[in-house]
Amino acid sequence: MNSTKLELTVGIFMLIGILCLGYLSIKLGKMELMGGNYYRVAAQFDSVSGLKQGARIEVAGVEVGAVERIALAKESNDRAEVTLKIKDGVSIPDDVIASVRTSGIIGDKFIMLKPGGSDRLLKDGSKIRETESAIDIEELVSKFIHGNVD
Repeated sequence: MNSTKLELTVGIFMLIGILCLGYLSIKLGKMELMGGNYYRVAAQFDSVSGLKQGARIEVAGVEVGAVERIALAKESNDRAEVTLKIKDGVSIPDDVIASVRTSGIIGDKFIMLKPGGSDRLLKDGSKIRETESAIDIEELVSKFIHGNVD
């Protein structure tokens, strides 16, 4: 009888441990089991070189979301369309400017949102009209070396 009680106690302890490990893995990995509380907006850029899916989105240096998808725009194959997943409760005016930035000199790329002064807010499925593409350092250096600096 004592061995059965001991086995049951160990089994319950192991089950609790596995559940805790699963919970920590999901939270630390920033995974979502059920969609999460986000709304999605799209932005088109001339170039998103170096930007990756899952890259952070910032407003005033505060992380407010992540890049969900990067693909060629349906309307034109010469622009990239980025789907931004923004946390619910973060109000962004519809005249926001989205720009691709780099953390530090050679750091990761992220999207920085500069809110405007409009009273209308972005909603799920909205499009950001004003964008600034990433600065291509290689192209700038090439222009400088070959004397084509404007």
